[in-house]
Amino acid sequence: MNAVFSQRVMVITGATGALGKLAAHSFAERGASLALLDNHQANLDDLAHALNLPESRLLTQVADLRDGDAVRSAAEAVSARFGRVEALIHLVGGWTGGKTIPESSAEDLDFMLGQHAWTTFHLFQAFGPHLAANGWGRVMVVSMPLAVHPVPKMGAYAAGKAAQEALVQTLAEELRESGVTANILHVKSIDVKGTGKGTTPAEIVASMLYLCSDEAAKINGAKIPLYG
Repeated sequence: MNAVFSQRVMVITGATGALGKLAAHSFAERGASLALLDNHQANLDDLAHALNLPESRLLTQVADLRDGDAVRSAAEAVSARFGRVEALIHLVGGWTGGKTIPESSAEDLDFMLGQHAWTTFHLFQAFGPHLAANGWGRVMVVSMPLAVHPVPKMGAYAAGKAAQEALVQTLAEELRESGVTANILHVKSIDVKGTGKGTTPAEIVASMLYLCSDEAAKINGAKIPLYG
């Protein structure tokens, strides 16, 4: 086993999605301890079984990240188990689109802000102090370039992602002197099925692994294009 991350505790949200599972396996193979957050216990159980990590290196917890109290409880559980957090990889998704702004409902916007902005805000409030206390840390999210350059019929999604990106870049500035970096990985689509279109989970996780290396310590507040 390559133990390059053996002293690191990684929190991965949306852990049972295709990207989350690959990230979990990749960091586990390199020695990291994992705190996996998701909203389906059965899926977390399946992932834990597949990872086959000792209890000392793994925590799974169901949490609705739109609920600040639930996120704080998760952070307390992670701290109680591991005593620290070195990385927060936020992969909770959610999409709504195909409608112009006049056609969209308030519920569409609420859903997108909940999935992207509020989850990120609660996570940063709960885990930010733990990251800053270490003198080393990594934060990253996956987003899309339309957060910067919106396209028609994607207003609610673009608004949610733009708010999320603003939070990430603000955190990057707030923690700049603490040894913690916060970055955004931009993809146009995630090629889960291997169609050759979009960015594959493996390509995204490779970038995550690099950002978590000491060599990436100067990359902070960046929007990194992973779409050629």
